Amino acid sequence: MMSVMGAEENTATTSAPGAATTARTTESGGSRPVNGTRAWTTRLFVVGILLAAVNLRPAITSLGALLEEVRDGLGMSGSVAGLLTSVPPLCFAVFGVMAPRLARRFGPPAVVCAGMAAITAGLLIRPYVGGTAGFLAGSALALMGIAVSNVLMPVIVKRWFPDRVGSMTGLYSMALAAGTAVAAAVTVPLTDALGGGWRPGLAVWAGLAAVAVLPWITLVRDRGPAPAPEATAHAGTAHAGTAHAGTDRRPPAPPALRITRSRTAWALAVFFGLQATAAYITMGWMAQIFRDAGVSAGTAGLLLAVTMVMGVPLAFVIPRVATRLPHQGPIVIVLGVCGLAGYAGLWAAPAGGAWAWAVLLGISNCAFPLALTMVGMRSRTGAGVVQLSAFAQSVGYLISIPGPLLVGVLYQHSGGWGLPIALMIGLMVPQMAVGVLAGRDRTVEDEAAATA
Repeated sequence: MMSVMGAEENTATTSAPGAATTARTTESGGSRPVNGTRAWTTRLFVVGILLAAVNLRPAITSLGALLEEVRDGLGMSGSVAGLLTSVPPLCFAVFGVMAPRLARRFGPPAVVCAGMAAITAGLLIRPYVGGTAGFLAGSALALMGIAVSNVLMPVIVKRWFPDRVGSMTGLYSMALAAGTAVAAAVTVPLTDALGGGWRPGLAVWAGLAAVAVLPWITLVRDRGPAPAPEATAHAGTAHAGTAHAGTDRRPPAPPALRITRSRTAWALAVFFGLQATAAYITMGWMAQIFRDAGVSAGTAGLLLAVTMVMGVPLAFVIPRVATRLPHQGPIVIVLGVCGLAGYAGLWAAPAGGAWAWAVLLGISNCAFPLALTMVGMRSRTGAGVVQLSAFAQSVGYLISIPGPLLVGVLYQHSGGWGLPIALMIGLMVPQMAVGVLAGRDRTVEDEAAATA
């Protein structure tokens, strides 16, 4: 992928003089507002991406901070609470697979706009519809919006920022981590400030999602950058020439990508699934582990926030480092070792070394932005990114569904956290192994063609 990124950067560099000439020509021809409009649209895309990313996790971490209160308020058992923490990956798997088809029909910005609206509605209604079933339905609506946006974020970055995949992936991953951390840190204080009820403490996050709808409303009709003028002219000339000759000399369309024939696609999907398992167990249960160890609710929420906030700087740094390496396996190993150390500490002394374990697990959770970066790196074309993103995330989230549920069952039946933490440690080893395989310098298009 090093070569892919280099090619993108070289393309951007070598096209700069032509772009400048085009800008001067259009300026002399009175078309200057077009360039200004495109620059404004680009800035609006950056704002929209950041606001969308901020809203991709508060629905989950705000619930994790108040899980005990929600369980008591709705009369949930530990197993049902485990089911609740498994709803996010289930929704991501089910609804994420719909994202490419919706994007082809309506355009990625329109789908993300609808996703932000769904998050707003789901967060607003889920605390008040009554009963566990209603709470699950409201959560599913919000998570549906998160699912399609999850899949389309790498697509939007690849399409609108092809020469800045690493930096833009890092930027929105950083925003995602910031939203995750803020929701974990301030949900309990917000709940206290709003009167102590968990319902307004959860519903307040709908306001942040509503703000994210605004830029995407403006971008709904934008389906991507137009082809370069030179390319259009050449295409027109070629078409005229072939029409005159009476034969079609245009190159045949590339064959459809069979993503399931790529070993890298499968490795990336499993890596995505195992890191998602760890992430949703952490977001759903870590605060409860600390509370059961004698830590106060407010401090437990802060510890969860520390874990999430580690992703703010690292989510920006890791993608940039990853795009400069021919093999991302060393990054996978470092993150996995931090996860093993954090889980071991959580098992041995959850309260005594709480802050250290929170930091280590926060570093380990940065496998998420690494996985997103590898989605863009392991494919050569925009269509390949769409397919790989949908495949890796849908299959990955299917893999991650049992993890949080199994943690809840083990916790309820064993009466402690020893077995659940042992499960987390055991899952980290295969995560490291498949991450190394997914990090090899190759593309899914080449692998699928080689096995055809």
